[in-house]
Amino acid sequence: MAKKARQKSVEEEVVKEVPIKGRDVETMTKLQRLAAAVAEVAKKRRDPYLDVPSRSLSNSHYNRRKRLIEMGGKTNRRELFNLNQARAYMQTILVGSGCSRLIRQGKSTSIRGMYYMLKHNIEGTKENTFEDQSESDTIIEDLEVITGAMREELHLYAEPRGNLAGPLVVIDGENELDASRMGAAGYPIPSIVEPDRLKIKRCDAKFILHVEKGTVWQRFNEDKFWQKHKCIVSHGAGQPSRGVRRMLYRLHTEYKLPVFCLLDNDPWGYYIYSVIKQGSINLAFESMRMAVPEAKFVGLRSSDFVRCQLKENVTIKLDDKDKKRAKQIASYPWFSEKKHWQAEIKQMLTNDFKLEVEALISRDISYVTEKYVPERLRDNDWLD
Repeated sequence: MAKKARQKSVEEEVVKEVPIKGRDVETMTKLQRLAAAVAEVAKKRRDPYLDVPSRSLSNSHYNRRKRLIEMGGKTNRRELFNLNQARAYMQTILVGSGCSRLIRQGKSTSIRGMYYMLKHNIEGTKENTFEDQSESDTIIEDLEVITGAMREELHLYAEPRGNLAGPLVVIDGENELDASRMGAAGYPIPSIVEPDRLKIKRCDAKFILHVEKGTVWQRFNEDKFWQKHKCIVSHGAGQPSRGVRRMLYRLHTEYKLPVFCLLDNDPWGYYIYSVIKQGSINLAFESMRMAVPEAKFVGLRSSDFVRCQLKENVTIKLDDKDKKRAKQIASYPWFSEKKHWQAEIKQMLTNDFKLEVEALISRDISYVTEKYVPERLRDNDWLD
């Protein structure tokens, strides 16, 4: 009886390659340099290792001049012949190989797709390369900081979240799409919005209004706020994804559009604003390509309960988690040095309640689009 053929691994499968061009050439070069450095160490009969920049709080700092969160210079050495590090070392090389394969094939996959693409049993053992997606997601971020290539440049993407509407025309793949003619759904912001994948053909907007949730965005879209004020209205379904943040960044830098944020009056709304404006600690290595330091916060504000004559039944009492998070945010350097933000957070804690943007509906269904935001913009009444 013939022996059962051994199942080929991902690396052994024949792949149909396409010519590498554009930004992919640079990204592939970065991956090849990584592989060559590892091979060179091995040839010299030294222990193979990788120096991985640390993505910890202790290795990030706030650059006051640039008004961005930046990554420091600390690294963690990942060694093949260290029992505590061998698995992560192997996973890093494996993800690098997987990304190289995607680029050579001219294809992309989701970060979950990469997990399944690389998950297999290691020959001769009962070990899997990855046990769950959280392992591969972490390694993907490690590979980003090692190579200096964004996840999107490695042909990886997450599930898209967020939409926009307004006077914007883009070339998405082979399709020309007008964001002012996309109906109730608007233009769904892709996960990968890099210039080689998404070209902006025309933008006639004067500014961007970014709102927190799709439910609020629907009101602005239905009321044609973007048409009346010649702007782009976007949302990120809560915490904005990288695709949404990159889109805001591109529109801001390429078309000099001011970015205004309409978010809930709670610690989580403040944090979303912080991420859009300064970047996040976890992605400090990408702040320069995502953050918009000039972004402004137009609301909701702690004073709006009185100013907008709201009623008690639209307030939400702060819980212990809210209060703890508010104090943490108040201590961030980019908030702690601003008196108006300290006063804002103090007032919220004194109120002992938070407000969602939807609370304004209690005044009128279109109060937020016809009165609240127009007045804030007219009076330059925002927090920086």
